[in-house]
Amino acid sequence: MVNLYLVRHGIAAEREEYPEDGVRPLTSEGKRKTKQVAQQLFKLGLQFDLILSSPLVRARQTADILKAIGLSSQLEESTDLTPEGSIYSWLTWWEEWRNKGGSSLALVGHEPNLGEWTEILVWGEAKGNLLVKKAGVIGVQLPESGSPIGRSLLFWLTPPKFLL
Repeated sequence: MVNLYLVRHGIAAEREEYPEDGVRPLTSEGKRKTKQVAQQLFKLGLQFDLILSSPLVRARQTADILKAIGLSSQLEESTDLTPEGSIYSWLTWWEEWRNKGGSSLALVGHEPNLGEWTEILVWGEAKGNLLVKKAGVIGVQLPESGSPIGRSLLFWLTPPKFLL
């Protein structure tokens, strides 16, 4: 079984302040709250074999904070986690990773993707009803074999206010 943690990036600068969405950084409040969330996750004993992050600046900064707190020693980027990314493309990567023996994975990305991906994994389809707050965390248990679509178990849905 693989424990998958979907983490939304922290509070980021407003879209109007930057010419491209991909370069928007975390605000100072976003960095502070994300660090507090990461410290609580560490205190709860979470450890990830790998943190996989969207390459967009705000997500990468969030992933860097998770790594700096000690939640994982490994961090990689994936375009599958961008707002235009696809769960189906990511699933191909995940099956290879799972076959190498990974058991705990954090994905750092964006909304509405993370909520929709969770719905697809747990219920087999996205309905747009699950929202991940900024710096919020969802935990999903993925099956050991076969497709995880509609066969996964939601075990954690935590808005950041419960981790601050």
